[in-house]
Amino acid sequence: MQRLRKELGDRLAESGACTDEDVMRQIDLLLLKESRRTYCPVKEMNRLQAELFCSVRKLDVLQELLDDPEVMEIMVNAHDRIFVERAGKVFRWKKAFTSRERLEDVIQQIVAGCNRVVNENMPIADARLPDGSRIHVALPPVALDGPVLTIRRFPDDPIGMEDLIRMDSVSREAAEFLQKLVETGYSLMIGGGTSAGKTTFLNALSAFIPSDERVITIEDNAELQIHGIENLVRMEAKNANLKENREISIRDLIRASLRMRPDRIIVGEVRGG
Repeated sequence: MQRLRKELGDRLAESGACTDEDVMRQIDLLLLKESRRTYCPVKEMNRLQAELFCSVRKLDVLQELLDDPEVMEIMVNAHDRIFVERAGKVFRWKKAFTSRERLEDVIQQIVAGCNRVVNENMPIADARLPDGSRIHVALPPVALDGPVLTIRRFPDDPIGMEDLIRMDSVSREAAEFLQKLVETGYSLMIGGGTSAGKTTFLNALSAFIPSDERVITIEDNAELQIHGIENLVRMEAKNANLKENREISIRDLIRASLRMRPDRIIVGEVRGG
């Protein structure tokens, strides 16, 4: 597979292929050449085609996991050590990146798409994928064994309060009490450990916000899924980058939001001062 990827990279560089159709055409030509060299069943050929396409147009070996709706967390500890959380259980995945360099390429592809920068001088970064999945990156020197990539995914259909009641995560009496607090405008803080369901619970509570309010959300990385609010403003913090050394923090956004005539401000994460 590594040989095929290298040859595909050479073909793409030589042909100047830029569209998905161009890339797929070069993959088909490459696999046709390969099939003349050695017999390959159709099923295996289709698998190679998909993996080669993902290696240059998507997130390489991680794409299969991202396409699996049951996978909630992807933890890349090194290019050849990938762990997955599926149905609440964590296990080591059988596949791996071809090299540390390839993992670094995928990380740079992700952060560049979010206008973020991560390198040795700024080795920690948060970003998100187009589907809203949260990304955290740590590079050397803070990551001693090489690049670390963590991807937290969220359900396509947000979990509502009725779902939480049905799963015995909260009692109906508690949900009704919380509904009254939200509707009357009390200040609420949600806390808990990693993967405890803080964002899920906040999303569920947001369904109780009166629909005629002006709501402003402030997040480090946009994760909230607020529905039913027409007068909604979404704001996201910005890290300093190489072009402009200007950070826009959550504190800055809260200050700005107070001049936007909010009825309600939702701060997605409280970490620092």
